[in-house]
Amino acid sequence: MRFNENAQLDTSQVQDRRGGGGVRPGGAMMVGGGGLGLLILIVGLIFGVDPGTLGSVVEGVNQTAPQSQPADAGAQSTLAQSCRVGADANAREDCRIVGIVNSVQEFWRQELPRQGGQYQMAQTRLFTGMTSTGCGNASSEVGPFYCPNDQSVYLDLDFFKELQSRFGAQGGPFAEAYVLAHEYGHHIQNMAGILDRMDRRETGPNSDAVRSELMADCLAGVWAAHAAETGFIQGLTDQDIAQSLDAAASVGDDRIQKQIQGRVNPEKFTHGSAAQRQKWFSTGYQQGQVKSCDTFSATL
Repeated sequence: MRFNENAQLDTSQVQDRRGGGGVRPGGAMMVGGGGLGLLILIVGLIFGVDPGTLGSVVEGVNQTAPQSQPADAGAQSTLAQSCRVGADANAREDCRIVGIVNSVQEFWRQELPRQGGQYQMAQTRLFTGMTSTGCGNASSEVGPFYCPNDQSVYLDLDFFKELQSRFGAQGGPFAEAYVLAHEYGHHIQNMAGILDRMDRRETGPNSDAVRSELMADCLAGVWAAHAAETGFIQGLTDQDIAQSLDAAASVGDDRIQKQIQGRVNPEKFTHGSAAQRQKWFSTGYQQGQVKSCDTFSATL
């Protein structure tokens, strides 16, 4: 994936909290439970969080939480100074995140009015270690997630290293783009009221949780189909798409279960199998239409 070198980046869409702490006392800690440690914390969480698995880490949690800390002024200033144009996004990972977020939001800003809606901007907040969110305090161990309470995506960039070292994904710039586009898919769901209507207690291959995650995969594919039209990203290559499909497959419920417990139990699925993740991203990418992503009515 390459960015158009002269594309103007908007760093106001990405808040940089890295190295600045950002946790206040009180509120629910967004950390996972269970004895499997970091491995289970990342299970399927590349694209959100499941209350049945982690208890306190949920995309739609409704609780009183501490107010988010403001960004460290120095860090935010550095991001603004370093990430000005697409050439910077081609050279630096944090600038690449800015470019991806800009592209994803530009697409939805144009697309939602065509669907009869109005897009609301959502920030991506970069952090290290821990940070406060509208859904409670969050540890970087939970992986990237979307918090509907403050309409923000949270990301520790070290996650992408974990994706490769722990799950064997090949990684790459478009694997990162896929992760972010998926989380913004949850933002679209939030604006449409889908997250509020979900039954979060149910697990299994046909559960609301799985259908929601696969819809977000599909919406990520729809963005990818139109990414070049946003003016930020040049035309995608087969390698780009392969990176995204590889990342999705590496955290499919079946592959994670096989790795952790040596067997697959579909009744405990919360995010979908590797094949389903690939199928629904491909559906969105190939058809390029939001209407193709109705996973709540489709046969998965």
